[in-house]
Amino acid sequence: MSDPIGLIGAASSTPIRPTQSHQPDSAPGAPSFKQALMKSLEQVNKAQQDADRAVEDLITGKRQDVEGVILATEKADMAFQMLQSVRNKVMGAYEEIKSIRV
Repeated sequence: MSDPIGLIGAASSTPIRPTQSHQPDSAPGAPSFKQALMKSLEQVNKAQQDADRAVEDLITGKRQDVEGVILATEKADMAFQMLQSVRNKVMGAYEEIKSIRV
């Protein structure tokens, strides 16, 4: 997955250099968009690893509950689909911003 922030900086004719670090219109202590996105990526990755481990355990005989394995794989699939949906919305917003004439 490409970094939309990096693409925005690369697309402009002058480099974007923040002069100060601040979070406009956000509550104190609230995570930034990047932090929230990275946390979501980590959670999806963990869900996929858990599902892979569950399938391996079922195949090797360490685990007997097929329902638990199916639940783990469905959970990982749904988490990935949600993350992909967020990515598509962000990329759509980026494309819309990119097409604005200044």
